[in-house]
Amino acid sequence: MRLREQVRCLSITPQSQSGHSKWSSIKHDKAKNDAGKSKQRSLMTRDITNAVKLAGPNPDMNPRLALAITLAKKAAVPKASIEAAIARGQGLSSTGAALESLVVEAVLPASVATIIECQTDNKLRALADLRLVVKDAKGTMSTVGYLFEKKGRIILGRKDGMGVDEVLEPALDAGVQDVEDDEQGRVVLYTEPAQTKIIAEKLSKELDMEIEESEIIYAPNEDTKVPLDDEGSAKEIASFLDGLQEVQGVQGVYMNWTKGNISDDLWEELRTKAAV
Repeated sequence: MRLREQVRCLSITPQSQSGHSKWSSIKHDKAKNDAGKSKQRSLMTRDITNAVKLAGPNPDMNPRLALAITLAKKAAVPKASIEAAIARGQGLSSTGAALESLVVEAVLPASVATIIECQTDNKLRALADLRLVVKDAKGTMSTVGYLFEKKGRIILGRKDGMGVDEVLEPALDAGVQDVEDDEQGRVVLYTEPAQTKIIAEKLSKELDMEIEESEIIYAPNEDTKVPLDDEGSAKEIASFLDGLQEVQGVQGVYMNWTKGNISDDLWEELRTKAAV
């Protein structure tokens, strides 16, 4: 670090510069606000889709779906988005066409590997859109699946007196490979992919706990995780995640990253954006 002699000085900020700074701040705050609302709506439609996958598309027979729809409406999520989320939970597009699965692998700035899961009624269009998002973020399409392990993940809803310690023994007896809690205090279980649904239903009944999520994920191998030490590269990855929000049908995005030396705020922003 270069040390400079401290010098007292007076400066006058022109009014136009001050006004420009204020306007830039307002634009920045608005953009951040808009991004937050967009993310909230994305999470709400994901909750609707998950609820349909777990218990069907009829809100009269699916209390969790009814609640998810109510919350989405209160947050002004468009009716078309709600209907599309319900259709997606049934493996259909908003027009009723069957959806196909698409998995795209790429390397992003800072050598971070990513796997993107998509459900689409037009694979060629979705692939072209995802390639463009990767390219715009200075990434390259590349095979990275060997850096990840496919696992089943079950998230149980919170219940008084039922934490990791209480769930651990019955979970291991049921065939669960690992148990942890998340930042919301929910119990998270990891399983063999083929056993996920069976174990989820068994433990939900045995423990009288609601299944909030049950899905197959790509977990990065611990010994291949990449620390994010450069804020410039981290911001390019943030732009990549913003771009994914514009691609229809993205269901999940997985990264082999760790925090490194970037700021806490930037790391939290990245993690939030990656929770598609």
